Amino acid sequence: MNKQVIVRSACLALFVGLAGCATGPGGGSIYVPVGGDDRRSAPEPPRTNIPDEQDEQVWRKSEQPTVTEPDSPSTRAPSYSESGDQLPAAALTLVRDADQRLRQGDSAGAIARLERAQRIAPRSSEVYFKLAEAYVAGDNLGAAEQFTLKGLSLAGNDERMQRSGWLLLADIRRARGNVAGADQAEARAAAL
Repeated sequence: MNKQVIVRSACLALFVGLAGCATGPGGGSIYVPVGGDDRRSAPEPPRTNIPDEQDEQVWRKSEQPTVTEPDSPSTRAPSYSESGDQLPAAALTLVRDADQRLRQGDSAGAIARLERAQRIAPRSSEVYFKLAEAYVAGDNLGAAEQFTLKGLSLAGNDERMQRSGWLLLADIRRARGNVAGADQAEARAAAL
């Protein structure tokens, strides 16, 4: 019992000693600037004698003034929503390989090839429609519908791609039992 009292007393003394070190004199901040309370201001930086005509405004990139020029229809490039990307040769090769695998019944292999093509051409609606077809073949209709919708968002003004996308979406929705959604998709395809 005597030993317990000694250990507890030592712990208490250590705790009180450390608590006393935590605050400086006056209980405030420990930092005391050199020179005590004599608070002098820093000297002004040296000035150069450059005339005002040579003084040039320096802009940060985020603060640079923007100059907007009116877009003329002949010089304006298509925006993201107006047209999809053309397939690069590597992606086209992967799509063809995926088509061949789908004909052989290998939907998992086709999906793997098409996902690689998607990484090469992430804005190509054709790749997304092919992915949807591969997922239909693999009986994953939920993923097929999502990839079809993504492809439609990338098809832009390409009526041929939009029509094929809406018809694909109609088939997928009908297979999922969504007859009203399938009818809407067919109506959108017919309106093109």
